[in-house]
Amino acid sequence: MYKMKFNFLQKSLDPITIENVKDDQSILDVALDNDIEIHTDCGGVCACSTCHCYIEEGKEYLPEISDREEDFISMAMNPKDNSRLSCQCILAEGHGEIEVTIPDQTQNFDD
Repeated sequence: MYKMKFNFLQKSLDPITIENVKDDQSILDVALDNDIEIHTDCGGVCACSTCHCYIEEGKEYLPEISDREEDFISMAMNPKDNSRLSCQCILAEGHGEIEVTIPDQTQNFDD
């Protein structure tokens, strides 16, 4: 089981920690199952960049980034070296702690 902490760059949101997270699910699934809003225009199939996040700790529990994912991350707002698509971050079998930062998603929809 994993312990997962979600931080938010959106100032009005406080960090959320979830314990007893089962492996073999994506960070996106964990978030949505726990009422943490992460945009996902493509439905979580690695066809957009809206579920972009930053992996602060625990990248060793996630698969390596694919070329396809890397292509979409390059289109995300403010990509960094620790950027990932939450739909592609499937928790490996085992246990550990993961810390994720979710960008301010209100910026994605400003006109």
